[in-house]
Amino acid sequence: MPVWVLTLVYWLHLLATVVWIGSLVALALLVLPAARRTLDLPARAALLEGIQRPLESLGWFCLAILLATGMFQMSASQNYTGLISTANRWSTAILIKHLLFLTMVVISGVQAWAVLPALRRAVLRYRRSGEAGQLADLQRREAGLMHLNLILALLLLLATALARVS
Repeated sequence: MPVWVLTLVYWLHLLATVVWIGSLVALALLVLPAARRTLDLPARAALLEGIQRPLESLGWFCLAILLATGMFQMSASQNYTGLISTANRWSTAILIKHLLFLTMVVISGVQAWAVLPALRRAVLRYRRSGEAGQLADLQRREAGLMHLNLILALLLLLATALARVS
């Protein structure tokens, strides 16, 4: 395989990782805490919705890039012994990385297709009737899932580092 192809694949993988995990870090550690301190409940929900829509598309695009480039990199490695192999330290680290990645994808799916639509409906109800209802609970659930994904992302990076030194 030409070196330029592998270089491009590694670069795309790193770029998608930085964008995906960087957006998680920015939201969880910067935007949400600032919004909690300065905005009321409906304004926070509106801000979160405005940020989440474009980030959701970008996030799914990054996940697709990560999946494609990750599989390509894995198959190009001399340490590769099978998709769910634990034959060596590298394979074990990569398997853990894949399990973390899949868990993050599931959590992202729950956020995108369950929590965020419910949050949007709760904001609409609040604007119509003034009743906050589930708004605070949904915002806590959204923040909790985001923080969980951030923790899993950090563990994923740790598994990547373990694979690199193996």
